[in-house]
Amino acid sequence: MTDSRDDFDADRPTPGWDDPADRPPPWRSEGETTLFASPWMRLTRHPAVAPTGLEADYVVMRPRNLSVGVLPVHADGTVTLVGQQRFALMNWSWEMPEGGAPFDEDPIEGARRELAEEAGLRAAHWREALKVEMSNSITDERALAWIAWDLSPAPSEPDPTEVLRVARVPFGDLLREIGRGAVRDMFTVATTLRAYHMAREGDLPPELAKAMLASV
Repeated sequence: MTDSRDDFDADRPTPGWDDPADRPPPWRSEGETTLFASPWMRLTRHPAVAPTGLEADYVVMRPRNLSVGVLPVHADGTVTLVGQQRFALMNWSWEMPEGGAPFDEDPIEGARRELAEEAGLRAAHWREALKVEMSNSITDERALAWIAWDLSPAPSEPDPTEVLRVARVPFGDLLREIGRGAVRDMFTVATTLRAYHMAREGDLPPELAKAMLASV
């Protein structure tokens, strides 16, 4: 199995308006010191040189996994979400099933695992929705999301630190709660908006798209 970071970056297209010959020089790292390491991430410090030539002191958070997520859509146009307490902001968050896949694992296997563990579901059909860089000024975290459908029950096994609540809601309600600011997890927000676009543009099966858009 190849490193999924390589696959993630290898097929990055160039926007039609972009002229690579007109770009400034890239940032340059003049070394690396590990400030902190855990099974989940590293913090690295770099003496760096900016595109302007200015010297800088840069710290990067480097996850040890690829972030994966899946928006599970039922035949009636509802979606399954997971509610849980989050530590960093000390808040309650409604999200799609999401987590981490080791870099040497096929990312979709990580997404299948999260769907089963958190939502108690398996899906017969998957379609890639988006690739994103989560916060590229401070971290090299990459994320990959799918839309999944033709769902059936699967054994659920949350992480020992998680106490989860599961809700099945109309797709339109999720869109509205995003608009109200009630759902703020960036990965979930981006994937939901992408799913809306895919449903409208014919990138999902017609009956599934019709069921999703019926509640919008």
